[in-house]
Amino acid sequence: MNFLFDSFSGLQIVFLIFSAVLIGINKTGIPGLGLIPVVMLALTFDTKISTGLQLVMLCTADLAAAAWYRRSANWKIVLKLIPAALTGIAGGHFLIHQLNDKTMQLTIGVIVIILGIVTIIREFWLKDAAKIPSHWAFALVVGFFAGFSTQVANAAGPVMALYLISMRLPKEEYMGTSAWYFMILNWLKLPIFAMEGRVTMLSLKTDLAMFPFIAVGAALGIIMLNKMPKKFFNRLVLILSMSAAIWMVIKALMH
Repeated sequence: MNFLFDSFSGLQIVFLIFSAVLIGINKTGIPGLGLIPVVMLALTFDTKISTGLQLVMLCTADLAAAAWYRRSANWKIVLKLIPAALTGIAGGHFLIHQLNDKTMQLTIGVIVIILGIVTIIREFWLKDAAKIPSHWAFALVVGFFAGFSTQVANAAGPVMALYLISMRLPKEEYMGTSAWYFMILNWLKLPIFAMEGRVTMLSLKTDLAMFPFIAVGAALGIIMLNKMPKKFFNRLVLILSMSAAIWMVIKALMH
């Protein structure tokens, strides 16, 4: 146990296990859960350590999700978003030491809320606004902020969730596109996180013990997705993403 968990407390280990299960579910079945592990780990670990621990678990879950949804990805969307996301990752790498947690949480939260409002207006009032999400400028903005927020805090899930919902993709195509997009970004981030001191031998050893729990979560996610109607799926993603964003803004403003 000491080899895998060093001097972690019982509460920290419990939070790690719960986060691993949620990450698995998030990657294969319920997008929008992604910020819950971010918050849980940030509450129990130093910020730098928490993001490193989470990234390795995300990379593992990404492999499972990409393998399961390997035929479902919309590569046109993935390739459209990747260049801007890489720019966002670079910006996050250079700015992370200049921005405090409050500023980062507020920025990401506001971005997600704006995207959520756009999605709600488009779905319920502007039925003829179908061209908005496919515009190259919209994809550029979303891609940049997804890259920036994933590099800073592994918190791009709500940004991408609302963008993909706005594209009105079938459930499986949504999951496949998200899986491959995040697998590419997260594995590219690994050496950057290692260089920043956020991924260490300790985080790698600890995350080894989380693999079974990630697998359990991934299996649960697949089962949940298969049983969910598409309309319920879309609304659940929207509610979870907006709730997480509002929480981030309130938390930032209270500190």
